[in-house]
Amino acid sequence: MSILCNIDDKFIPLYRIMWVAATPHFCGEEGCVREGSYEIRLEQGESVWANTEERDIIIQQLEQWQGGLGSLDSDDQSW
Repeated sequence: MSILCNIDDKFIPLYRIMWVAATPHFCGEEGCVREGSYEIRLEQGESVWANTEERDIIIQQLEQWQGGLGSLDSDDQSW
C-alpha cells in the first residue's frame, strides 16, 4: 500500500487529508466549475476536488492506511 493517493491528477500523501466531503459541492453560482465534485480538504486550508470514483477510492485508501475501525465487542467500548 502506498502512502500516496492520486486526486485530480496530483499525488497527495494520505496524512495530509483532513476530511472528505460526503456530498458533492453545490453553490448555485453560475459558472462554478466545481459543482458535482467532492471537496477533499488538506492541511493549511488547501483543497483538491474529486469525482465520485476518486472520492470512494480515497476513502478506501484512508481506511486501509489507518487499519479501519474494525468491529467492537459489546463488552469492549474502547476505540
